[in-house]
Amino acid sequence: MRKITITLILFSGMLLHAQGPVSLSLQQALDMAARQSYAVQASELEAEKARRKVKEITAIGLPQISGEAQMQNFIDVPTQLIPNFFSPPGSGGPEFLAAQFGLPWNASAGITLSQLLFDGSYLVGLKATRALAEQSQQELEKAAADARNQAAKAYFGVLAAEEGQRLAGEGIPLLEKSLGEVTAMKDAGFMETTDVDRLTIQLEQARTQQRSFKQQADVARMLLALALGLPQGTPLTLTDDLDRILNDPNETALSEQPLDPAGHIEQRSAETLVRLSDLQRKNERSKAMPSLGGFLNHQQVWNGPDFDPGGKYPFYPTTLWGLKLTVPLFSSGGRYHKVKQAELALKQTEVNRTATEQRLKAFAEQSRTQARTAYDNYKTEERSLALSRNILDRTSIKFTNGAAASFELTQEQGNHLLAQQAYIQRVVELLMARADLRKALDLY
Repeated sequence: MRKITITLILFSGMLLHAQGPVSLSLQQALDMAARQSYAVQASELEAEKARRKVKEITAIGLPQISGEAQMQNFIDVPTQLIPNFFSPPGSGGPEFLAAQFGLPWNASAGITLSQLLFDGSYLVGLKATRALAEQSQQELEKAAADARNQAAKAYFGVLAAEEGQRLAGEGIPLLEKSLGEVTAMKDAGFMETTDVDRLTIQLEQARTQQRSFKQQADVARMLLALALGLPQGTPLTLTDDLDRILNDPNETALSEQPLDPAGHIEQRSAETLVRLSDLQRKNERSKAMPSLGGFLNHQQVWNGPDFDPGGKYPFYPTTLWGLKLTVPLFSSGGRYHKVKQAELALKQTEVNRTATEQRLKAFAEQSRTQARTAYDNYKTEERSLALSRNILDRTSIKFTNGAAASFELTQEQGNHLLAQQAYIQRVVELLMARADLRKALDLY
């Protein structure tokens, strides 16, 4: 019931989001993704299944009660030949007589109580199911971390594309003004058609780049809605500023953040796998131990010539209890080889645990290097963009004053568009590198 309620709340929340715009900071987007992304919802259901599995296995060791009822009517009552005890030998009587044992109608009802008293496999299996529940919970944590990572990347993608759209749009009014001036000067005979054509081409390229960034922003918004578990088409308003994120000291300091391998979710998952393999080894060993169970059975049985249960002929009770001991004696080496396989599987998980730790360390260091490099490249392109903007502004002034040709203006405008593209690319690389570093350090 609790899970159904949670699902209904999430579903209602999604419908509410779909009805109007959703304003999200980066942190709010990460938290929403960790709560209601599709992958997290699936992992939450898987974790709930594991918790139910623990209860199912636990119930095996608790009392089990079963009931049974039966009614029979012999159309032909079974007949059996018995020695003729009534006629003395030599009297000429038949050697055997036909006799019917039983009555046409009989009914019975009973109840059985059984209880597992000792079984090594059950005890080990109970521990294993709890470890499986812990593993499913860790998978849920991993799914939430992945959802946060995907949401962060999509959020960054929207901001970067919108920044590119803004930068590309900055030069369009200047180009439109220059094109109008050049067109007027051409009509007056002071400029050539080639000058007009150059500026027209440059203006179209700027508009095309602006449209390209807008399309990228639209796609990034769709990916963000997917990462957040929201219906496509839900209006999203991002409240965080790109410059603040890029220059956040905490984000910049990520490259110096130490790694704690033991606390990393992947390392903890590897440890859980080792425990599960060890429990499997113990389970195979425990199969050589005896198992003991007890039972109590009570029945009420009725027989009669006509169908009249409990009438002239009453029900007669039958009650018994007992113990059942099962002792494995000889398996032709089958159990021995299963134990050896389980021991080898345990060694494999131990090797995987060591490899996971080393892989996490290597990946963290690689991510640090990529984040540092991405930051250096970003700062370089930031300076290059500012320089290209200054050069374009100076060239525009010269062109207006007649000191520069249209070729120079269009060339500098092209260089500025390239600088804008390179800058946005470096911004995206930096944001993605930081997101990967945060995931490598298990900080989501």
